[in-house]
Amino acid sequence: MDELVERVDDQDRALEVVGRRQAVREGWLHRVAVTVCRDERGRILVHRRSEQLSRYPGLYEVVVGGAVHVGESYERAAARELAEELGVRVLPRLLFTFVNRSGLSPHWLGVHEAVVPDTVTADPDEVAWHGRLTEPELRSALLEWPFTPDSHEAFSRYLAFRTARS
Repeated sequence: MDELVERVDDQDRALEVVGRRQAVREGWLHRVAVTVCRDERGRILVHRRSEQLSRYPGLYEVVVGGAVHVGESYERAAARELAEELGVRVLPRLLFTFVNRSGLSPHWLGVHEAVVPDTVTADPDEVAWHGRLTEPELRSALLEWPFTPDSHEAFSRYLAFRTARS
């Protein structure tokens, strides 16, 4: 069953309900919510996508997330994805949104941040491996490991956002 999402315009206003596969195939803007997960020490959770996933199997990610369903807010979608993929129940904080043109198709990307516990229960259908890296370790990994396009774009904007706020 295809996920139902809202096709949105360049101002992030809903236009119509469509299937996510169709939105990707047609290159229509829709919403995706992702979260940068930190622990109490500031390390960032990184994971490798399962090999059976249709989008970017086996690639690494800096963010956890997925499509925003019809009628869902970015925050609710981010919380739902954290529960589904990591078994974590936290309320992520929306930091910013932007139109992301990297990846399979253009989409509005809502970037969140959350402090998550050290122990997570990753869904093996989604996550093949996970670990925590310091920012310097992650910067090196981004140059050496195969990451998803969203990871590169979201993390670079996340760092710029944090720098601007300091």
